Amino acid sequence: MPDKDQVKWIIISGPESTGKTELAKNLATRLNTLWVPEYAREYIENLNRPYSYDDIEHIARHQLAQERIYVAKLSSGLLIFDTWFIITKVWFDVVFGHCPDWIITHIQSTRIDLFLVCSNDLPWIPDLVRENGGKKREQLFQIYCNEISSFGFKYEIIKGAGSIRVENAITALAIHGLMK
Repeated sequence: MPDKDQVKWIIISGPESTGKTELAKNLATRLNTLWVPEYAREYIENLNRPYSYDDIEHIARHQLAQERIYVAKLSSGLLIFDTWFIITKVWFDVVFGHCPDWIITHIQSTRIDLFLVCSNDLPWIPDLVRENGGKKREQLFQIYCNEISSFGFKYEIIKGAGSIRVENAITALAIHGLMK
């Protein structure tokens, strides 16, 4: 496995419908690197019932396995994550009132170079798995920023649509010394 210090971890975070996946894909393409896709959406879309605590823990364990696979694939450079365990922790806390200890331990023990938190400046687009529009979306934005800070991670809020959002993310990476 490559030296984790050679891989710079960039986490795309933020509430639903803020362009996280689009930003992760576009940044990876622009920076010629890998991105770790979100698994939760795929999993929840294929459930034929409401999700449970066990489903979210399954998603988290799959997310951890993906993390290890992608870090092993990349020997150096930037690795971009479309969401990460902060969102999973908040999901557990908000919906179930409790997060498994192993997730908190994993968050505490992982070195993240920078979180890019997508602003709510894009319109919320409802779909079959989104459940947090309106005021809840703004509350979650604040919760994510607070959680990221409480674990001692650096973050930048990313605004703008399309290519402007990507350029703003690249600027944030440069400001934090994460560009080649």
